[in-house]
Amino acid sequence: MVQVLIIEDDPRIRPLLMRSLDERGYAVSSASTGMQGLSMAVDHRPDLVILDLGLPDVDGTQVLAMLRAVSQVPVIVASARDDDPSLVGCLDAGADDYVVKPYTPEQLEARIRAVLRRVGGGARAQQPVLVVGGLQVDVAARRTTLDGEPVELSPREFDLLRHLAERPGEVVTKKELLSEVWQQPWGGSDKTVDVHVSWLRRKLGESAAEPRYLHTVRGVGVRLAAPGA
Repeated sequence: MVQVLIIEDDPRIRPLLMRSLDERGYAVSSASTGMQGLSMAVDHRPDLVILDLGLPDVDGTQVLAMLRAVSQVPVIVASARDDDPSLVGCLDAGADDYVVKPYTPEQLEARIRAVLRRVGGGARAQQPVLVVGGLQVDVAARRTTLDGEPVELSPREFDLLRHLAERPGEVVTKKELLSEVWQQPWGGSDKTVDVHVSWLRRKLGESAAEPRYLHTVRGVGVRLAAPGA
């Protein structure tokens, strides 16, 4: 299911968009401010973002610039004027398309389909289910099960587990994890990875002293492997 994030401050428009896209089979989340939307885009990694340019806290063009610094998620910008010079600036800055208010749900969905076709992101269901022993990571649905039982993970924990599951049996360095999962530079003594690995271990029912799936290689990184592998 394609995940769409709507960044729109108008309390009349936002629920209408969410309902119409939900009825058309999209998984929809929303934010009413630019900074909230930016945080959600980074943490939840949607397939596409619909970004209103007239936001109350940060101008939409600034949100786009900040988003592009950390993500290549497709973005459709929305403006009240088709001659708005910021539209051209947004397209130059990395927006994939635009819509002009007022627009119909049908028009918006057509733009979404077109953008996803161009970027090759219209088939999230084609993403794999990663299997490591009794652990299954459904990339498309963002669901995890262990021995058939669901495991409730935060968005960041899921992204960490997915990155490790994509390279089973390999030692992944903390530097790489911090860069790829958190989009942050390596500081040399950052404990962020260690803390999240500890939380992930607890949810998988194991500990550092008695690991089953998550194995720490001291001074190097983390390895995900099936028990006994």
